[in-house]
Amino acid sequence: MDEAEIRERFKAAIAKTQKRIGQYEAMTGPIAPDDAIGRVSRMDAINNKSVTDAALRKSKEQLQGLLRNLEKLGSSEFGVCVQCKKTIPIERILLAPESSFCVNCAR
Repeated sequence: MDEAEIRERFKAAIAKTQKRIGQYEAMTGPIAPDDAIGRVSRMDAINNKSVTDAALRKSKEQLQGLLRNLEKLGSSEFGVCVQCKKTIPIERILLAPESSFCVNCAR
């Protein structure tokens, strides 16, 4: 796989992640106290909000990793584990393009 193909995959993953972030942000608005909503339903809404908040944080971390690795593409730093400095296999980069660690260091 050449650099242009990898770049396109990164761009597609970035667009998909940005879209997901937008969806999560729309779902994470504050839960207003509402008399029409029951106590149990309100607790469910609060629980769902916390799950969505966690997914939003994870998506933002993925986006940062994707942007960082896209910036490194074409340089000597691309595909090198930031911890052990060994080469990350291209399969791992394509599977988890936001990661900056090899499988062993990611554990």
